[in-house]
Amino acid sequence: MDKYREAKVTKFEEFVDRRLRPDLVKAIAESSDLKRNIQNLEKNSVSSLKTLVNLGSEVYMQAEVPDTRRIFVDVGSGFHVEFTWSEALNYIAAREERLAKQIEEYTRMIASIKAQIKLVCEGIRELLQIPVE
Repeated sequence: MDKYREAKVTKFEEFVDRRLRPDLVKAIAESSDLKRNIQNLEKNSVSSLKTLVNLGSEVYMQAEVPDTRRIFVDVGSGFHVEFTWSEALNYIAAREERLAKQIEEYTRMIASIKAQIKLVCEGIRELLQIPVE
């Protein structure tokens, strides 16, 4: 029973480390890049620009943006929302805050599971009168 629970905890930790943490790092990096780009647009008073757009499979096409005052931001699930620069910056700040809370929540959840497992293992050890290793 003890080994089974330890294996479960290890499996959860590996999932967090291999899947959730890289996704989180990627999301934070993308938000940070977008934030930096918007701030550069504002700082340099850019009203139009030429850029490359990824069409998929790493195929790019040159595109011209005639008015940069409004931008489309990917909000997830394939949806994009049109924002002004200030609205986009506010959205990014809220998103970063939400991601930070998720990190804290996952960390607390893992710590709680570990504590519960340790408590159960200690209880089993006491019931079976197994000496402490």
